[in-house]
Amino acid sequence: MAEFPSKVSTRTSSPAQGAGASASALRPDLGFLRSSFGVLMLLQLALGLLVWALIADTPYHLYPAYGWVMFVAVFLWLVTIVFFIIYLFQLHMKLYMVPWPLVFMIFNVTATVLYITAFITCSAAVDQTSLKGSRPYNQRAAASYWGYNLGPPEW
Repeated sequence: MAEFPSKVSTRTSSPAQGAGASASALRPDLGFLRSSFGVLMLLQLALGLLVWALIADTPYHLYPAYGWVMFVAVFLWLVTIVFFIIYLFQLHMKLYMVPWPLVFMIFNVTATVLYITAFITCSAAVDQTSLKGSRPYNQRAAASYWGYNLGPPEW
């Protein structure tokens, strides 16, 4: 049998050193907020909030079609918040095994398809659920104006 080496080098670390390193890694990256990607995500968050706030202002619970529109708006807004936090705190660098460009491409394609289906649902439900000229009709028609006219507005 081989002899145990006479010079053994060991290193130990205290738990305080490891805790300090992980706490400093969770600082927000303010450079991300100034990048074009960060600005676009902030814009996406603001517009997503506007979409679901406008849908929530209508009596969507009375009509099943608007439930789908509300679901799409809130769900995609929440997923956008999760992605924003992941990038703001640089958690994507800790999860380096995830192909983030592919994840974002799949998310954006899926979001586009869901928003288009919500738009079509909202457009189809306008005439069926409101009297023309009433306040609810005007709210719903404003949300789907381009869906019916498919061209520039008539001035």
